[in-house]
Amino acid sequence: MRENGTGCALAVTRLTLTEFRNYRTLRLQVAPAPVVLTGANGAGKTNLLEALSFLAPGRGLRRARIGEIGRRPTGGQAEGPANWAVAAVVATPDGPVDIGTGRDPESDAATERRVVRIDGAPARSQNELARLLGVSWLTPEMDRLFIEAASGRRRFLDRLAYGFVPDHASHLAAYERAMRERARLLRDAAAPDAAWLAALEHAMAENGVAVAAARRDTVDRLSRSLALGTGAFPRPSVAVDGTVERWLDEGPALAAEDRLRALLAGARRQDAEAGGAADGPHRSDLVVHHVGKAMPAALCSTGEQKALLVALVLAAARLQALERGAPPLLLLDEIAAHLDEARRAALFDEICALGAQAWMTGTDRRLFDALDDRAQFFTVADGALAPDRDNRTLQ
Repeated sequence: MRENGTGCALAVTRLTLTEFRNYRTLRLQVAPAPVVLTGANGAGKTNLLEALSFLAPGRGLRRARIGEIGRRPTGGQAEGPANWAVAAVVATPDGPVDIGTGRDPESDAATERRVVRIDGAPARSQNELARLLGVSWLTPEMDRLFIEAASGRRRFLDRLAYGFVPDHASHLAAYERAMRERARLLRDAAAPDAAWLAALEHAMAENGVAVAAARRDTVDRLSRSLALGTGAFPRPSVAVDGTVERWLDEGPALAAEDRLRALLAGARRQDAEAGGAADGPHRSDLVVHHVGKAMPAALCSTGEQKALLVALVLAAARLQALERGAPPLLLLDEIAAHLDEARRAALFDEICALGAQAWMTGTDRRLFDALDDRAQFFTVADGALAPDRDNRTLQ
């Protein structure tokens, strides 16, 4: 990394979008430094961050369906889902990597899926992305993370876990597949095949315990990092609360697998009636408190909740920088909202000190003045980008 903080060991250096949201085509070359995107609401700032979020496993920062992402003709009706694509050259500590992903053109509306290519070769699954790079994001919708359903907090924790346990993505996907198939079998079959149910429950137990263990490990790492200080941000305490996580506190992983298999087998009748699984790691929750106020995060002010989230993301980024040799890509949508001037400056200083490539959006360019010549600034309008200042010093 360069000592002036404008370089980084992990960065998108070229980005190409095709038929993605309001971008018919976009080709953007940037330096490995923070990127600031400003413009009016609806210009396409968040769409660009969403495109970058597909460099990670999963459904992106909006959790959109594959068929909903492709560009729609203005004033017209699309004949079918557009075959959108995102391509990026990513600088990594091991050298540049070409990543391409998008809607599989061979899929139909009933079997929507995205494909991933790495250095030109098809990836076995999108979970291979977690081995190459970490990607973390904060969006305005996440400002309510601590007061809404536990599902959002689980997804937030899982994204952080990808940065420390790359296999977490594949274990989570395998657990969810087996859980869906078990629910379908219980719902649709008059007399479900007991051997097939047992096989699905075995897969749920094996992968579910791995998921719970990865979440516990991530929380333990975050706790140690947070104990070292959070600068201008309030210090959060973190814990993961769930049945399987408690079993792992009490004994070895193999015993927890046995207990989860037994729980699932004993709950078949109830789960068939409910249409799912009553317990398991898909019910776990991330528990966060404001240490300084000895208060649950859900009871803190909106500004304090935002600051707690930022503290968690920065703590995870610091750990990834130490353990993987590079911090994650940070996608920070409307990040200046609810942060006062001191905390905005502290956030920008931390990003630059880490050497992280953060992509930040906002409607007010002045809120990013503290970055000065440490970032690249672009104006977004009608699905197009233009530099709004001289970025050549960062190349």
